[in-house]
Amino acid sequence: MFESQTPEQILGAEPFFTAATIHHNLTEEALYQRAIERHEGEIAKGGPLVVKTGKHTGRSANDKFIVRRKASEQTIWWDNAAAMSEAHFDALYADMIAYAKDKELYAHDLFGGADPRHRLSVQVVTELSWHGLFIRHLLRRPDAEELANFQAGFTIVNLPGFSADPAKHGTRSETVIACDFDRHIILIGGTSYAGETKKSVFSALNYYLPESGIMPMHCSVNVGRDEDAAIFFGLSGTGKTTLSADPNRELIGDDEHGWSPDGLFNFEGGCYAKMIRLSEQAEPEIFATTQKFTTVLENVVMDPQTRLLDLDDASLAENSRGAYPIHYIPNARPSGMAGHPKNIILLTADAFGVLPPIARLTSAQAMYHFLSGYTAKVAGTEKGLGDEPVATFSTCFGAPFMPRHPSVYGDLLGTLIEEHGVNCWLVNTGWTGGPYGEGERMPIRVTRSLLNAALDGSLLDVTFRKDENFDFDVPVEAEGVISKILTPRDTWKDPEAYDAQAAKLAAMFRENFKIFEAHVSQEVRDAGPKG
Repeated sequence: MFESQTPEQILGAEPFFTAATIHHNLTEEALYQRAIERHEGEIAKGGPLVVKTGKHTGRSANDKFIVRRKASEQTIWWDNAAAMSEAHFDALYADMIAYAKDKELYAHDLFGGADPRHRLSVQVVTELSWHGLFIRHLLRRPDAEELANFQAGFTIVNLPGFSADPAKHGTRSETVIACDFDRHIILIGGTSYAGETKKSVFSALNYYLPESGIMPMHCSVNVGRDEDAAIFFGLSGTGKTTLSADPNRELIGDDEHGWSPDGLFNFEGGCYAKMIRLSEQAEPEIFATTQKFTTVLENVVMDPQTRLLDLDDASLAENSRGAYPIHYIPNARPSGMAGHPKNIILLTADAFGVLPPIARLTSAQAMYHFLSGYTAKVAGTEKGLGDEPVATFSTCFGAPFMPRHPSVYGDLLGTLIEEHGVNCWLVNTGWTGGPYGEGERMPIRVTRSLLNAALDGSLLDVTFRKDENFDFDVPVEAEGVISKILTPRDTWKDPEAYDAQAAKLAAMFRENFKIFEAHVSQEVRDAGPKG
């Protein structure tokens, strides 16, 4: 579905391949060895590669730009995107080519998308060998026949050692992620955080796929023994990766997927899991990857003598990460594909302690909460956060990666939910018994028990009540779960304090949704909290 181009067509007469040395499609083992030889990382016990990303321990959202060209200008959601002029991009492009000419680089031919009918062929050029190892874990690796006939439809160039010049390149700082969807290229410079490359592929797929009626999603997917696929939407820290890694269900993928007329397919060939405070007891499959050969661990603290990891130490980053191929998860499905979903789970970590552990949504409510993309951040997760929780609304559970207007994705999702009769649920993995600082984190055993009941269909048969603030259906009982926890107000020491907190959160939802009201039906507008 994507027009294939040669590197010369994409990069012009002076491609990056005039670099001093280009290593083309090295194996993961070879890249691992080169990373050690070049002192890019260290070996931890069990064989993972431990690396540090310096001052950039997460995405540089304010340094991302989309080139403003006439061909695509009307399709970009400019309220959510910083524009870069053609002249600034051309200058950046030329300077990055000049920088690369005397460098040792690594080129990787990969696919974004498990379904051959809908995938994007991507050539990724990296300056760091461990970045090459990372992206070979995260994308789909062609077989020998596919490599022999590979033609890139998109190119990503990542040069952490290159510093952008704001005066010359129109950037905010020395860091830049410049997306040119018309020329099929993304340039990354001035940051060693490997997630920028992964999310650049996702941004490209989010731009191109809707034109073919395919829904790109920031979600994890797993499938049960009866081929009952489930989609898990959620922002970082809400439990997407943890809850989808279920030993009783096959994992399709933990982060990025497409929903086509043929069903679901993973965009990736690996996982990128948060490592901070990872529990061997609660997340054994993910924990096991921290002792696997070639796993890449970003900003994870390691004892230099014993080579043992300290996953509870956030001194390098709260956002410590692990990248590994999906086959490191024992019950992952190699094909990366499944049929249409039976259930959709919208995950939130409500630090205000207001939302119930699970609620059943109508299709209109699902669209409302999908467009809202709510979670709450707490102190310690990001710089500048105080003692109080901060509500976060990231539309479609992935606003930074959505080049088009949210209504494009919302309409696609709503159509697919109706067409396939999907059950929709809101699951709160946040706080109960009070807000952050007073209550406690929702017990994962409660979340798993309710989630299992939703996925096997048994939760559909229990009695529900209408939530007095958000108007969705909440079960009043569930097997193996204390009924009190299902009604958040009953878990608070001061019920009136709960009422005030609930009214406050509901008002935040209504205020945030004003930007979507002109783009959705009356039914969706009415699907939000009362007030």
